Order: sequence, then C-alpha cells, then structure tokens
Amino acid sequence: MTNASSSTPPSGRPRPAAIALRYLLFAVIAGAMNLGAQQIVFKLSPLQPLALSILAGTGVGFAVKYLLDKRWIFYDGYHGPTHEARKIFLYGSFSVAMTLIFWGFEVGFLAAFGTTAAKYTGAVIGLAIGNFLKYQLDRTFTFGRNPTGATAPTEAAPAEKARSWS
Repeated sequence: MTNASSSTPPSGRPRPAAIALRYLLFAVIAGAMNLGAQQIVFKLSPLQPLALSILAGTGVGFAVKYLLDKRWIFYDGYHGPTHEARKIFLYGSFSVAMTLIFWGFEVGFLAAFGTTAAKYTGAVIGLAIGNFLKYQLDRTFTFGRNPTGATAPTEAAPAEKARSWS
C-alpha cells in the first residue's frame, strides 16, 4: 500500500486536455477489459452464461477504471480500509448515476426520433454528459476529501489537488 504523498504526481499539474485524454483512454481500457472478461466467462460458464458474464465484466471493468482513475487522474493515496471503502462506494454510486444518464439519453433519443442513428447519437451525448458529471463528482466527493473529511488542499499545494478539466 502507498501513502498519499507517494501517489502525487512528480511534477506540477497536467494540462486539462491531458487529463481529459487520459480519462477517455482509461474508459476505453476498462471497457475492453469488461468485454474481454465477459467473453471468457460466457465461454466457460456452464450455467447462466449471459448473466454471469455481464456480472464478471462489470466487476473487472469497474475495478480497472477505479484503480486507473485513483492513481493517474486523482493521484489519490491510501488512507486505510474505512476510507477506501467509502471511496469505492461513492465511485460506484456515481458510476450507476452516470449509467442512468447514458441510458436515459439513449432511450430518450430512440423514443423521440425512432431511428438507430438517433439511439446511438443519444448514447454518445449521454456518455459525454454522464462522464463529465461523474468526473466532477469524483473530483469533489470521492477523491476530493482527505480522511478527516476536509476538502482537498487549496491552490497552495497544486500537486496534492485532484486534477481539473476547468
């Protein structure tokens, strides 16, 4: 396990575009890991392969994305099991909210316009909005507080602060 100071970036704050690109890359990596795990479980599972594959893929994708974001987006350290459980709970809750936004736009566009193109347009818009909001929530609530509950350090210590797109 690492402490908070060892997980801070080695030099100042990356540019917002670099953080956004990294965030997008990590979403792609986690998605690929999700689908890979689903494929393996679907082929190996003798019972309920679809349900088990979706469950396994979701778990793998969630864990991969959480660990990548924790280390490379928010530079968050380890503050003990209680605080880590809180972070995982918040991260998961915000992930569910993001998924509902995504699904809402996807289904809403399909219902409003009735075409496959509209469905996928809504999905892309929902993913963009959902991921942006999730990043903001994770920055503020999941990784933006230290174990004592205080907010993240101020601009006086930019290397310790969660990354910003704004």
